Amino acid sequence: MKAVVVNQPGGAEQLQVEEVSKPSLGKGELLIKVKAAAINRTDIISREGKSGYMKNPILGVEVAGEVVDGGEEATVPLGTRVMGLVNGGGYAEYAVMPTDRAMVIPDSLSYEEAAAIPEVFLTAFQTLFWLGELSDKETVLIHAGGSGVGTAAIQLASQLTNAKIITTAGSREKLDYCRSLGADIGINYKEQDFAEEVLKETNGVGADVILDFIGASYWEKNLKSIAVDGRWVLIGMLGGSKVDEIDLMSLMGKRVHLKGTLLTPRSDDYKQELTTDFAKNALPLFKQGKLKAIVDRVFPMEETSEAHRHMEANKNIGKIIVAME
Repeated sequence: MKAVVVNQPGGAEQLQVEEVSKPSLGKGELLIKVKAAAINRTDIISREGKSGYMKNPILGVEVAGEVVDGGEEATVPLGTRVMGLVNGGGYAEYAVMPTDRAMVIPDSLSYEEAAAIPEVFLTAFQTLFWLGELSDKETVLIHAGGSGVGTAAIQLASQLTNAKIITTAGSREKLDYCRSLGADIGINYKEQDFAEEVLKETNGVGADVILDFIGASYWEKNLKSIAVDGRWVLIGMLGGSKVDEIDLMSLMGKRVHLKGTLLTPRSDDYKQELTTDFAKNALPLFKQGKLKAIVDRVFPMEETSEAHRHMEANKNIGKIIVAME
């Protein structure tokens, strides 16, 4: 089969299409004929050799496709259109998926749209509700609103709660799109001090939940933005990973709950439980047209390196997809 492999750790030019062997099936696993896969920041980190949790030499953690074979105790019928998380190997014509992570694709969605759902919507669902414990009448601050997880989080918060949604982005185009998805307030971080704006919009109280993709460079402003007893969920480090000075008293004074998370290196059991919860509470909303997969652009397999560059340039609104056919 054809697959996109990383010749050696480095830039996007290291991604090349090569012939490799089909993956073998284990107990409770499905062989998926991959129709589309999605690009994620974790793929870029792995490509650069900066992560130690990717065991599969082929990148890609989410796919959409058709079940063509099943191992012992696999429970999804052959021919079923499914989407879900895989333990690497997504940038290929075939990939292996644990049967308990397979979500049936709603008939209204294309494979490209379906591939745009698993990683970002599961991450957004996890951070908003499992970790952020967002509830009605609270305020959530979602950074990087135009990103894949950002667009998913805005929709989930809008559809599953009555929370006030504040988001940041770097262009009017992205902010307008965020509002169309359900954001109440949009802040251009290039032109405005988002901490001041958050306090203004919350009458000085601050945000109850912050979804932070940025990290170090936003530390002080996030600390100003968060409410007493607020939940601050760190899910990215686009602005760096090291803060020079941290005033722990300021964290204690606000009784801040600071939580860090990564989804990809989580256990199989965790991913299965999260998938089940999401499928029960959010997946039906796609069928009803209340949630939508946001596809920025679709690249052919041979242009996967360009897809990575597109993400690294922060040009996308929503998900970047690679078509495997």
